[in-house]
Amino acid sequence: MSDMPNCPNCESDLTYHDGQNFVCPMCGHEWAEAEEAASEDAVDQAPVVRDANGNVLQDGDTVIVIKDLKLSASQTIKQGTKVTGIRLVEEPVNGHDIDCRIKGIGAVMLKSEFVKK
Repeated sequence: MSDMPNCPNCESDLTYHDGQNFVCPMCGHEWAEAEEAASEDAVDQAPVVRDANGNVLQDGDTVIVIKDLKLSASQTIKQGTKVTGIRLVEEPVNGHDIDCRIKGIGAVMLKSEFVKK
């Protein structure tokens, strides 16, 4: 068995080592050993989302809003509102990294800096 990595471009297992690079004969892709290690580290490290107090948040947690959040001219999420079953967003939109449903309001996205566990 070879301990050569599969090609990140075409997933072929026919790769070989050529000096400082790995080469795939199937698609011609070349990559450095450092890129292989970096891509493995990136997969292992998921972004950590923390609340206003620094506690790590996870999917399904229950949080409390720590300040009034104005949604529109007529809708406001009041301080102390309990939000259950949050979902963390992999790619935050304008800093909003929590997706949730709030009774009486519906689906909203929140910033983790305005909630506590």
